[in-house]
Amino acid sequence: MSVHSLRNRSALAVAGVLLAGVPAAYTASADGHASAAPARGKPYVETRLFFGTARPDGGPAVTDRQFTAFVDKEVTPDFPDGLTVQNGRGQWRDAHGTIEKERSYELILLYPETVAKASDRKIEEIRRAYEKAFAQESVGRVDERARVDF
Repeated sequence: MSVHSLRNRSALAVAGVLLAGVPAAYTASADGHASAAPARGKPYVETRLFFGTARPDGGPAVTDRQFTAFVDKEVTPDFPDGLTVQNGRGQWRDAHGTIEKERSYELILLYPETVAKASDRKIEEIRRAYEKAFAQESVGRVDERARVDF
């Protein structure tokens, strides 16, 4: 067996092992390359917001009841079609360089790309409202494009 064919067989064996762990949405095409399933859904934006609960001034942490009331008042009116809240544990470096560890919430919003500009303004208002209401230095934000189907 030549070195060239041994390399090809080794590469195929490695590819086979790697593809065994690939999610079902990916399939091997006739030429052996992985390809994505057809695109589903419509173009959306996924925004994740990260809300800390510890107060920099040492006051009592934001409670579940307070956070739920905040979501009901500040988020739901602007995003009535739905949202997801997850509990978390986070850490970050504050303005003084101290590593803060705290209970947190992750809020996930999905909205069509066609309303992204208007949604951006609303999301920034939510962030500012939380920072002001609960004496927070910041609310983290991550935006990603997504294809969504309900």
